[in-house]
Amino acid sequence: MQKQQKFSANEKMSDLIREDHTLLLVISRFGLSLGFGDKTVKEVCEASGIDCNTFLAVVNFLSEGNFEVDNVYDNISIVSVIDYLKNSHIYFLGFKLPAIRTKLFEAVKVPDQNIPYGVIFMKFFDEYFSEVRKHMEYEDKVVFPYVLKLLQGQKDPKYSMSVFRGKHNEIDSKLIELKNILIKYYPAKGNNHLLTEVLFDILSCEADLASHNRIEDYFFIPAIEVIERKETPVK
Repeated sequence: MQKQQKFSANEKMSDLIREDHTLLLVISRFGLSLGFGDKTVKEVCEASGIDCNTFLAVVNFLSEGNFEVDNVYDNISIVSVIDYLKNSHIYFLGFKLPAIRTKLFEAVKVPDQNIPYGVIFMKFFDEYFSEVRKHMEYEDKVVFPYVLKLLQGQKDPKYSMSVFRGKHNEIDSKLIELKNILIKYYPAKGNNHLLTEVLFDILSCEADLASHNRIEDYFFIPAIEVIERKETPVK
């Protein structure tokens, strides 16, 4: 028996945010804008052309802290999931990480220091940013096109989600390392207000990336593996 989901189609969209403010990011990445008044989840999704079942599946998966999905794959739009993941990539690469880099650069500009702290900190961040970009561009250029062709019944004999699983390593280890270095070795003459702001952003980004990876590992990949096992084309 399938368990009762936390949020339903008849719930007001504003109630989702009041219940869990982190869902603002999910709403944005589905292409939904604020200003929905007292409209329900279903009404907001229908007005924007978003598949409501898919939206609710992702929202409930993240909000409930799940690591598996119960029998929803036949009722969701894989194309909508891919759009959601692509929008997440745009957010991280085009907005969140560049914004953190700008703040970090300002925070580590410490005058009259013999040790070039700023160079060290920025090097760590830029290496991390490069890893995230490589990871997400691989998904955009290889994984998602493979899945879209699979949905059309075109199965690539040289590729599968098992290959992706093998390449889908954690991408947050260097961010954690940077966070620890800033906490332990940030110079005493530095701007503590800026540092606090940067660390808060890093912690937020760390949690957001963890949720993003969880969607890919325990929601998206299993869904595609179900499709791969099917003999008939999926529409």
